[in-house]
Amino acid sequence: MKTGREILSELFNAALRAADPLDTIAAHLPPPPKGRTVIIGAGKASARMAQGVERRWHGSLSGVVVTRYGHGAPTRQVEVIEAGHPVPDDASQAAARRMLSAVRGLGPDDMVLCLMSGGGSALMSLPAAGITLQQKQDINKALLRSGAPIGDINIVRKHLSAIKGGRLALACGQARVVTLVLSDVPGDDPAVVASGPTLADASTAADALRILQQYGIDIPAEVRDVLEDPALETPKPGDPRLARNSVAVIATARHALQAAADVARAEGLRPLVLSDRVEGEARNVAVSHAALVQGVIEHGSPLRPPCVILSGGETSVTVQGTGRGGRNAEYLLALAVAFQSVPGVYAIACDTDGIDGTEDNAGAVLGPDTLQRAVDLGLDARALLDNNDGYSFFAALGDLVVTGPTRTNVNDFRAILVI
Repeated sequence: MKTGREILSELFNAALRAADPLDTIAAHLPPPPKGRTVIIGAGKASARMAQGVERRWHGSLSGVVVTRYGHGAPTRQVEVIEAGHPVPDDASQAAARRMLSAVRGLGPDDMVLCLMSGGGSALMSLPAAGITLQQKQDINKALLRSGAPIGDINIVRKHLSAIKGGRLALACGQARVVTLVLSDVPGDDPAVVASGPTLADASTAADALRILQQYGIDIPAEVRDVLEDPALETPKPGDPRLARNSVAVIATARHALQAAADVARAEGLRPLVLSDRVEGEARNVAVSHAALVQGVIEHGSPLRPPCVILSGGETSVTVQGTGRGGRNAEYLLALAVAFQSVPGVYAIACDTDGIDGTEDNAGAVLGPDTLQRAVDLGLDARALLDNNDGYSFFAALGDLVVTGPTRTNVNDFRAILVI
């Protein structure tokens, strides 16, 4: 008989397979144009997406994509650049400039195939005129620590950029732009993924200013000048310059969760896909999920054991302590504290890109013995949670999930197994 941890591992692996762009991209490729095909792309899955295009494309290709350090993949015709994430670096600027160069001078018979996935906002970073990279980095770091949801962070990124929020599409001139998106955002709005460099932007610079004020982010005068200049606003829906372009979402958290649910059924479990767009503080989400599991155990509601509760989306962490760990380790540690070692309950929480926050793990697993083993090692789960130190907790127990780069990204995967 399989253990609870083995079942959770199978569910996570099924989710990763369902989100692998090497396979999912084929059904969404457009026919080749009369002229040139130029690939551009950014995100943790962009190199893998380029691989998928090259395997199935009939005709010549050229172009460049940028991905996170260590997330590259071998390609024959498309250049792969690696750069900094979640904070952009000099390589991020160089990649953005290479893309602008790659699409320069294209005509109406040419096509730009844009491959976008989560992480692209940082990886392809070119500050708006008058703003320095250091200023963008400082604002980005402050937003990441503030607990702001990714949608709000990307609104700010778009309006401090010379390439995001549809500006890259304008740089493609007369060429048709086809954008293929691997979604890592709740709701799967393609204009949010990687800050929508080739898509119209419904947000405004005023929205960006409001978000910065809401989270108490101080900005230099140069940044305020850019956000208050109407001439620097992004192209909006209905802009005739974008009329020939199209977009398709090729994989989402929903696809990953449904694949995991199929595996659960094959294992004789009742699956419940709770939601693919869970947001909010990771520890608060964990408390809510713990209450849901209590209902399963005590009342058989909303479903009876053996069962598994699946969810995706992107939680956030308002950093108060000095510990290590991303939102998935934080969620699981809060879940462990809330459960207090409920028999027969196991859980996994991982980021599908293989990186939880900025650490080397995808996430972690817990079981009914987690807290007792922690006590035996002298670990104080509550104190570590208060210090935002989920990584240290699960590392000491040997319960980190380390996958390395998965080269996909449909955001968080969570499963709670009740046997």
